Amino acid sequence: MALSMHKESLNNKQMDSSKYVRYTPEQVEALERVYNECPKPSSLRRQQLIRECPILSNIEPKQIKVWFQNRRCREKQRKEASRLQTVNRKLTAMNKLLMEENDRLQKQVSHLVYENGYMKQQLQTASVTTTDNNSCESVVVSGQHQQQQNPTPRHPQRDANNPAGLLTIAEETLAEFLSKATGTAVDWVQMIGMKPGPDSIGIVAVSRNCSGVAARACGLVSLEPTKVAEILKDRPSWYRDCRCIDVLSIIPTANGGTIELIYMQTYAPTTLAAARDFWTLRYTTSLEDGSLVICERSLTSSTGGPTGPPTTSFVRAEMLPSGFLIRPCDGGGSIIHIVDHVDLDVRMVWSVPEVLRPLYESSKILAQKMTIAALRHIRQIAQETNGEIQYGGGRQPAVLRTFSQRLCRGFNDALNGFVDDGWSLMGSDGVEDVTIMINSSPGKFFGSQYNTSMVPSFGGGVLCAKASMLLQSVPPALLVRFLREHRSEWADYGIDTYSAACLKPNPYTVPCARPSGFPSSQVILPLAHTVEHEEFLEVVRLEGQAFTPEDVALARDMYLLQLCSGIDENAVGACAQLVFASIDESFADNAPLLPSGFRVIPLDSKPVMDGPGAARTLDLASTLEVGPGCNRSTGDGEPNSYNLRSVLTIAFQFTFENHLRDDVASMARQYVRSVVGSVQRVAMAIAPSRISSGLGPKSLPGSPEALTLVRWICRSYRIHTGGELLRADSQSGDALLKQLWNHSDAIMCCSLKTNETNTIHGIILQASPVFTFANQAGLDMLETTLVALQDIMLDKILDEAGRKSLCSEFSKIMQQGFAHLPAGVCLSSMGRPVSYEQAIVWKVVDDDNDDAANHCLALMFVNWSFV
Repeated sequence: MALSMHKESLNNKQMDSSKYVRYTPEQVEALERVYNECPKPSSLRRQQLIRECPILSNIEPKQIKVWFQNRRCREKQRKEASRLQTVNRKLTAMNKLLMEENDRLQKQVSHLVYENGYMKQQLQTASVTTTDNNSCESVVVSGQHQQQQNPTPRHPQRDANNPAGLLTIAEETLAEFLSKATGTAVDWVQMIGMKPGPDSIGIVAVSRNCSGVAARACGLVSLEPTKVAEILKDRPSWYRDCRCIDVLSIIPTANGGTIELIYMQTYAPTTLAAARDFWTLRYTTSLEDGSLVICERSLTSSTGGPTGPPTTSFVRAEMLPSGFLIRPCDGGGSIIHIVDHVDLDVRMVWSVPEVLRPLYESSKILAQKMTIAALRHIRQIAQETNGEIQYGGGRQPAVLRTFSQRLCRGFNDALNGFVDDGWSLMGSDGVEDVTIMINSSPGKFFGSQYNTSMVPSFGGGVLCAKASMLLQSVPPALLVRFLREHRSEWADYGIDTYSAACLKPNPYTVPCARPSGFPSSQVILPLAHTVEHEEFLEVVRLEGQAFTPEDVALARDMYLLQLCSGIDENAVGACAQLVFASIDESFADNAPLLPSGFRVIPLDSKPVMDGPGAARTLDLASTLEVGPGCNRSTGDGEPNSYNLRSVLTIAFQFTFENHLRDDVASMARQYVRSVVGSVQRVAMAIAPSRISSGLGPKSLPGSPEALTLVRWICRSYRIHTGGELLRADSQSGDALLKQLWNHSDAIMCCSLKTNETNTIHGIILQASPVFTFANQAGLDMLETTLVALQDIMLDKILDEAGRKSLCSEFSKIMQQGFAHLPAGVCLSSMGRPVSYEQAIVWKVVDDDNDDAANHCLALMFVNWSFV
């Protein structure tokens, strides 16, 4: 009887614990407060919540855990519903764009059918005896008819003080721009390879068989038209090759628009070509349907208008009618049409070497550098405004964008070395491979990206050593990615120390460049990336640097601010670039920057860009063929069946004191030559590799070594603990790797770098375990990447309690094979605290169960979350 009553009591308790709990408004409010601070609290945090909130004392911890699970599920459903609504709006707008594009193509087909019928009619009415003459006449008549359809305006010179004459040019520019943006004035060919779907950047097309080079894009952004117009007018913020824009005159028009006379200077992409400038008229107005238009064209002797300012260091290029059509979208946002049409004037032989002409004659490169860049920039700001992008380091998105712009601008300034910035050429040492330029005019030179504190008060300046070289059969993305991930293969840490010393009051003396400095590890700390991951801003920590062997004990970490772009095979980029500058530990928003780095520009021949190959996928693996006879089809799969050519440009900047100028120049020459030699060795090593398998970052590290390690991890866990780490139905290596990679708990491995003299009775007193592998959850917890993971040490992420717990359990791990560590807190690579409910540590052995040859330690942090 007593036994049956006891069983009934247990059943009632189980029913009570599983029964639905109705929370009071006060209890919900208390739980919501905790949820806003930490959506996934640990068991310790939930128990603490019950103790601190008396109104929750009658609720069991399991029920509170269920409440948080349901709350996270509701939040996920709400976000998913909002996302689906956004996707629906995007698809509706994209459908509208596609319908308009279809209408344009139908008009183009109708126009061609009409011209074809007209030609047939002329040929049929011709007599047999006068066939040749009538054919010539029909061609002339057809040409006259086509001229009437597309007249080319010719105007006399117009006075700058005549607003009516400028308004006429502006209206003609508007009409020609609209005919390109929504009409058939240019034979557009869609650029294949753009990512389809609602998250696509838009519809991009390039010109074929037209004067100059042109590109067009249309897309949808969640910003109002006036805001979009404001962003697009600020060209230096999104066009990295823009040096400056001067608005010399603003004339209001009767229809509420404005006419601006603009002088713009652009950077040369390499040391081998001259920079370009533009003298243009920009017209801003509104259409009857509420759309905003910003159109622009160059003022020349054929168009009329005032003459632009004279220049000596630039080649005057021509901007044909281009601009932006911004239409309001139903439900908010804007539909943007962008047209860029330029003639960069490569007819002047001295301005562009023959090998670099593809850079100026390719519509695709224009689309990558200007058209797509503008659309990406607007999309980036739109997502930042909506809170869709989260950045690390506690920096505002605008501040991080400013850092990226300053790095690019400083690198371009050093690369071009304009006289009006204070640069002057320094005499060579008899070999012309490295160019040295100096700047001793801080008043002219130091702007937003520099600081006068970088130049000694008793006299000095900045020196830039630069060189360019032609690379053969080397994918730019692969080369820059190697330079980023393996800095020790080319960098001299003594030179890095000298560069960092310019941020301090007492700089070091001039070092001698060596092939490699003292061994050191680098840790890459991500700061921000663009929407499509085509550009990364990051901080590189160089650990334990020392200028001389005697300074090793006093060595301190150094930091670099680094911008990397063009290393993703899925991103459409004109070039691959790695630019960096030394920063101090404070990393202030106005930190002085002296950028150096690499730029690799792919070369592509015009027949491939504008011929039949223009319809191929736009990626670095398919667009870098060169040579007059290169006409490779899309189906060619052999990477050695064609050659990749690219131009590598290197520029390194150093500060100097006047009495050490020649020594610094000699050091810079020697260093750049050593870097060039290192890059050549790297290029030879990676050139034979398959292009299709080495460009972009992969989602899974699916190498044979990774598959073997995963098998050892799972097998060792089963042997030591008696349980299964993953589902038993996964037997193949690929399936195991996929499951481990997507496991919700953070799983990582670290090596055992130990010394026998530091081991007593099996207990390691001094060890430096370094992480060698982590799944996606582990990378998220540590806030790092697979590349930077190898530079993180276990003792640097564990707190004091965690290190003591691991040390006390280490002998048990070595003897028994595993151990359970209690709940605790660790630190990510960004310094953020991470809590976990439990940690399991086990030793990983190979297939032979050789305990004497332990491969590594595996750790699993269960139910982790940021505090």
